[in-house]
Amino acid sequence: MACLLAASTGPVLGLLVSVLPSSTACAARAAPPPPGLVLRDGDLVFQTSLSGQGEAVALATGSRYTHMGVVLLLGGRPVVLEAVQPVQLTPWPEWLERGDRGHVVVKRLVDVEERLTPAARARMHALANKWIGRRYDPYFRWDDDRLYCSELVYKLYQRAVGLSVGVLRRAGDFNLASAPVRRLMRRRFGGAAGRFDPREPAIAPQQLFAAPGLVTIFSN
Repeated sequence: MACLLAASTGPVLGLLVSVLPSSTACAARAAPPPPGLVLRDGDLVFQTSLSGQGEAVALATGSRYTHMGVVLLLGGRPVVLEAVQPVQLTPWPEWLERGDRGHVVVKRLVDVEERLTPAARARMHALANKWIGRRYDPYFRWDDDRLYCSELVYKLYQRAVGLSVGVLRRAGDFNLASAPVRRLMRRRFGGAAGRFDPREPAIAPQQLFAAPGLVTIFSN
C-alpha cells in the first residue's frame, strides 16, 4: 500500500512512496548491475523511491521497497513500465538512477519459459501501450481510470498472463494507526473526491516481492 500513499510528484506505490531512513543517508552507493545482466520481458524490478512521505509509508506498509515496475524489451533494450505521473516507459539505466543509492532487486518467474510465451509477451506489450499516459492514482482505487505502481504490475500479469502475483489485501489491512500515517491520510483523503475506503482491494510492492514462484536474479 506504499505507493498508495505516495506523492503524486514521484514514483509512488505503487502504494508505497519512499522509505529513506536517515541512518542510510550517507551509506555507500550500491554497485551497478553487471554488463552481462540480461533482462527479459516481465522481470519485476523493485527499489526504494527518493520521493517524500517515507516515514508514513514505511509505517503503513512495513516494506523496504516502495516502488516497482516491470521490464519490457523494446528493440532489444530494457525499459521499465511504471505508474508514476503519468504511466510511462523509463529506460532501465534512468530507472536505476532514481532509486535510493542505486539499490535494486530484479525478480523473475521460476517457470518463465512456460508462462511468458510469445503470445503472453505480446499481450503484455499491448496492454502496456494502452496504459501509457494514464494518470497516477493518488486515491489507490481498484479501477483502471488511474493506476499506482504495484496495481499496474499486478493487473498486467493477471490480464496478460492469467497469473496473480502476490495476494490482494484491503486498504484497511495496512498499518494506518500511527500519527504520521494519519496526518498523511487526512491530507490525501480529506476531500470527498478522495475519501478513503478501507474495503478497497489494494496491493503493495511488498506483496509482489514476497510472492511465491519468483526467483531473484539480481540484487545489489
